[in-house]
Amino acid sequence: MSLSLLVAIHEFGHYIVARIFKIRVEKFYIFFDPWFSLFKWKRGETEYGIGWVPLGGYVKIAGMIDESMDLEQMKAPVQPYEFRAKPAWQRLMVMLAGVTMNVLLAMMIYTGVRYVYGESYLRNEDAKWGYTFSEAGERLGFRDGDKILSVDGEELDGVNDLRTKLLLTEGGRKVEVDRGGERKVIDISFDDLLQMRRNRDYETLYELRFPFIVDSVASESALAAGIQSGDEIVAFNGVEGVDAVQIVTELLPQIEGDSVALKVNRAGSVVELSVPLNDEGKMGVLFRGDLIQPHTRQYSFFEAIPAGIKMAGQTIANYWEQLKLIFTPKTKMYEELGGFIAIGNIFPSEFDWLHFWTMTAFLSIMLAVLNVMPIPGLDGGHALFTLWEMITGRKPSEKFLEIMQYIGLMILLALLIFANGNDIYRLFK
Repeated sequence: MSLSLLVAIHEFGHYIVARIFKIRVEKFYIFFDPWFSLFKWKRGETEYGIGWVPLGGYVKIAGMIDESMDLEQMKAPVQPYEFRAKPAWQRLMVMLAGVTMNVLLAMMIYTGVRYVYGESYLRNEDAKWGYTFSEAGERLGFRDGDKILSVDGEELDGVNDLRTKLLLTEGGRKVEVDRGGERKVIDISFDDLLQMRRNRDYETLYELRFPFIVDSVASESALAAGIQSGDEIVAFNGVEGVDAVQIVTELLPQIEGDSVALKVNRAGSVVELSVPLNDEGKMGVLFRGDLIQPHTRQYSFFEAIPAGIKMAGQTIANYWEQLKLIFTPKTKMYEELGGFIAIGNIFPSEFDWLHFWTMTAFLSIMLAVLNVMPIPGLDGGHALFTLWEMITGRKPSEKFLEIMQYIGLMILLALLIFANGNDIYRLFK
């Protein structure tokens, strides 16, 4: 649903601008239709249809060397309604119309998301108890309870900013933390960050830390043991300085006996308790999950417009940084390239409108940025040759454009095989 919408919008951009300049559009297809199509109809001079190969879509513009490789048409005399008969500036606008529509679509979606859902995120300053780090995070030099102050001197806004900063870099990072009231600088080498990327450790590198404060007691045995609402567990079976996530996910599942020794902070006093476990290995108490609340801002319609445009701009900038890293061999970020499986995995297993529109806007930006790259066969490749013509006054020959189109298709096919090969490799890794 998402990809079909993006392809339709992209190709409609080419279609509508071509029609504005009175260029004939012979075909407008969602998906590709080698040999046959699932559905088609003709209106005016254009055949509309749905192909059977769900890998994108296309518009076939008369007199243009494109992926259709209709060379017979190019041998015929130039007609006034053909793409090749139009001025260079008109051809350039037709070529860039698709990516323009994708960027505009992303801006519209982000505007709608800001207006309907507002902006909700966890601020770094709200991480009053710091973060809990995985073993990979500890290898980088972090310790449980560290509060992140800055990365390379730049303060963080959201809790996910640290992960982004560690990923989008071509070198090492200096992270300043507050560790028990003392400022420390963690100097992370590029080699360590590279290892983190290879192992995909960034996915579980850290999470918010907050104390286990008892919200309610659901077990009679726990009540009888003396635990009370408001108690803060400060030690669990001899492990001091524990947090809620650590207790629930790490320590509690490892208990082999039928009870657990606790130290709790009760109104400033430390109380030692022995709490029995039920048949499921649980204590029968619930902890408070509302200690850290997302920061939410609501937008009026007119406030949402600049916010949506800004969000689209930030997404373009971040995605461009990722592309730069992919094409920088020493980062080995090309190992992170993914194909259709990777795209599918960014969507949740159950339908959710907010996630759907957010991911669709991101993919729209991705489609725009990739298409504007100066690779023959992509919109950016066509635009590059047209700009050369506009600057030099010399139009590339049709034979040259034909050869470059073949080269571009080979490059794109190689990238397609490599990206989807990465997906398959990761399935069996």
